[in-house]
Amino acid sequence: MAEKKKQSGGGIHARRLVAYIVLILISFLCLFWFYVLFINATRSNSELSAGFTAIPSDHFIENWVNLKNGTLPIIRGMFNSLIIAFLTATLATYFSTMTAYAIHAYDFKGKKFIFTFILMIMMIPTQVTVLGFLQLIGKMQLDNSTIPLIVPAIASPAVFFYMKQYMDATLPLSLVEAARIDGSGEFRTFNQIVVPLMKPAIAVQAIFSFVGSWNNYFTPALVLHDDAKKTLPILIAQLRNADWLKFDMGQVYMMIAFSIFPVIIVYLILSKHIVGGVTLGGVKG
Repeated sequence: MAEKKKQSGGGIHARRLVAYIVLILISFLCLFWFYVLFINATRSNSELSAGFTAIPSDHFIENWVNLKNGTLPIIRGMFNSLIIAFLTATLATYFSTMTAYAIHAYDFKGKKFIFTFILMIMMIPTQVTVLGFLQLIGKMQLDNSTIPLIVPAIASPAVFFYMKQYMDATLPLSLVEAARIDGSGEFRTFNQIVVPLMKPAIAVQAIFSFVGSWNNYFTPALVLHDDAKKTLPILIAQLRNADWLKFDMGQVYMMIAFSIFPVIIVYLILSKHIVGGVTLGGVKG
């Protein structure tokens, strides 16, 4: 009996060791490319052309000064990206949570059809509808404006689906009924009871929505035309497409590193909710 327990304990330790090795390897592979990015941001264009080295160079400040004093408004681009990404994440999470609450807490005719219809919309890629979208904003005289990049975030089928699954697992209807019996209005119930309970899921989807909007190049490149209104992904693409006399790979790496910092900060602020949010959202009670 003791020998069996010893073998069982040895098997558990072996599996745990393998798991740690795999996790360390995956972490290294994920973080290594960030290390390469920041190392390359310290090197000059000629050094980058010579090949990769793991040792930092001394051109970090030079690359930053050249980038900041260049023709592209990178500080303004950062500001534009922050506004669009923040408002997109806020609208997507709040209104998707509200929509999921309506489907979860109310019984009405056509409820199943509406749920299925929203999921069908989620299957339609952006590229299919972009021509009609551009025609619509042109008729509304919203071309070259950030409004078409922010307002459509109110209707986010993917965020809605995640919120609905999370509510099925964590939000009992008895709690909503108790709030109604106590005289709480629907908006008060949603804002003061449902939203706090959904905080882990909201944090997870806020990160995903923020990162998705921050990295979005396709739609902003079609809508925005003035350099003062463009986002960082567009400016990075313009910097990479500069003619060979002005092309500086050191500045490109510096700008990419510069654009990653806000995403890292948002992730660090909301990361404590990720594990709980993903776990509960994927398990239906």
